[in-house]
Amino acid sequence: MSGQPSPAAGPADLVMLNGRIATQDERRSIVQAMAIRDGRVYVTGDDATVAQFRGPATRTIDLNRRTVIPGLIDSHSHPIRGGLYYNLELRWDGVPSLADGLRMLREQARRTPPNHWVRVVGGWSEFQFAERRMPTLAELNEAAPDTPVFVLNLYASALLNRAALRAVGYDRNTPNPPGGEIERDGAGNPTGLLIAKPNAFILYSTLAKGPKLPPEHQLNSTRQFMRELNRLGVTSVIDAGGGFQNYPQDYEVVSALHRDNLSTVRLAANLFTQRANRELEDFSTWTSTLQAGQGDDMYRINGAGEMLVYSAADFEDFLEPRPDMPARMEPELTAVVKMLSEKRWPFRLHATYDETITRALDVFEAVNREAPFGGLHWMIDHAETISARNIDRIRVLGGGIAIQHRMAFQGESFIARYGKAQAEHSPPIKRMLAAGVPVGAGTDATRVASYNPFVSLYWLVSGKTVGGTPIYTESNRLDRMEALRLWTVGSAWFSSEEEKKGALVPGRLADVAVLSADYFSIPDEEIKRLESVLTLVGGKPVYAAAEFGDLSPPPLPVLPEWSPVAHYGGYARSAPRAAGPVQSSAAAFSGHGHWHPGCDCFAF
Repeated sequence: MSGQPSPAAGPADLVMLNGRIATQDERRSIVQAMAIRDGRVYVTGDDATVAQFRGPATRTIDLNRRTVIPGLIDSHSHPIRGGLYYNLELRWDGVPSLADGLRMLREQARRTPPNHWVRVVGGWSEFQFAERRMPTLAELNEAAPDTPVFVLNLYASALLNRAALRAVGYDRNTPNPPGGEIERDGAGNPTGLLIAKPNAFILYSTLAKGPKLPPEHQLNSTRQFMRELNRLGVTSVIDAGGGFQNYPQDYEVVSALHRDNLSTVRLAANLFTQRANRELEDFSTWTSTLQAGQGDDMYRINGAGEMLVYSAADFEDFLEPRPDMPARMEPELTAVVKMLSEKRWPFRLHATYDETITRALDVFEAVNREAPFGGLHWMIDHAETISARNIDRIRVLGGGIAIQHRMAFQGESFIARYGKAQAEHSPPIKRMLAAGVPVGAGTDATRVASYNPFVSLYWLVSGKTVGGTPIYTESNRLDRMEALRLWTVGSAWFSSEEEKKGALVPGRLADVAVLSADYFSIPDEEIKRLESVLTLVGGKPVYAAAEFGDLSPPPLPVLPEWSPVAHYGGYARSAPRAAGPVQSSAAAFSGHGHWHPGCDCFAF
């Protein structure tokens, strides 16, 4: 390949041979082998070419014909907050039946010490269960009569057993908080159902009443979560901030891990205002004391958002009608965006509905005339119902769109409210790509959709929800290579790092995932069961299993010992796979191959 060194330039640190490496270069090349030097891709090509770069100290890995992809980049998630609580959470992500979920809950309740809760917080949908239903309050009370249980259902509701109601102090005299409803029985007593109406403040303010881990356990929890992401091939995440995630105090754990060289996921952090009516003050402070892009390749400040102003945050519970933003949205958003553009701070805005996006773009276009964006990376997040006209307006202004697989978890509710025809192009991903807008894929984990990128890839490719409900026709589904590009080169744009990562080409960061099966040829349903068997960040192993197990980092005990993670892990694992060679890729190659199409505060 052009631009690659000759063997005379010196040996590699690591050589990987005998694989099927989907480089994600502009030609969609598939190569056999790759060399890594100083944390970056050094050379790619066939085995004979790359083998020439071995020296006396070079480590060689036989890939056993496995499929290799760039480390996956989540363009919108909440791992900083998620990491602080991961060890406290009983995850139902990927659990096949409600019976299994309730068994796990019952077992965890027995081992959870007094004054702690069992929390099932995000990453699941009732439609994934064989029973295709939610748990009942009676089932939660039977499973955990004495241990507080909090079960979050998307952005829509939460179930609290009787012990949890006592723990948070909700009784017949507790008024409904702003932005929520406490369901009551005929005598006026809370039943345990909290309803997000008109927004999710009640859900997250109630969850915030629960106990936190001590700092040393938060460090362990965040490391465990990073390892879980590494297991799933994730090497970079753009953190979109989040409700009750304050800067700088809630960033101290990831800052400490970065300082001590213990981070295994590259983080780019967006700062999210927490104070309604004082948003401009927050962003003025941050832009005066921090530089956008400040940091290094492992941890950096990315910009502002996804909350820019509270008056522009449209709440996306598809069980409820679309909200209308207040009249103050435009002046408040104008002040913040103008300052961000002047300070050259990238920004992102949570916007689900086209009506909100229209009003936001009116503001952006007006600001651009006074304080030109001029190459500034800005983006709309979510954009489920965006129109073709607004996609074109984003393109003209140089913005991007970060899409997530929330419809894989909320598709059934969306269809029930808006109809199947509207769902078929919500979000209109192919239209975005055809318009030439930068598009990156992500999860919006951890409190709604799962953090598992392969569930997202399944959704993008199959057009189905986690419950198997078809949403998209062929006109809005992606072939596997193009879906993968949204998780690699596409997402790199959203942290202004498109020249650094996302593709396995010489000079880019050597972030790599070796897959448990061949993504390009397995049946659609198997995509969501994929894992990585070897994940490298900067050429160094951060997760290893199967035949690569001897490369695994030292084990990391879970703290506290009673944590659900110590007993169940995170995303439910499928049955063990054979460790040997995988099926042939859809793209044949001899040294190089080329892909041929046809051969997945507010409630953030």
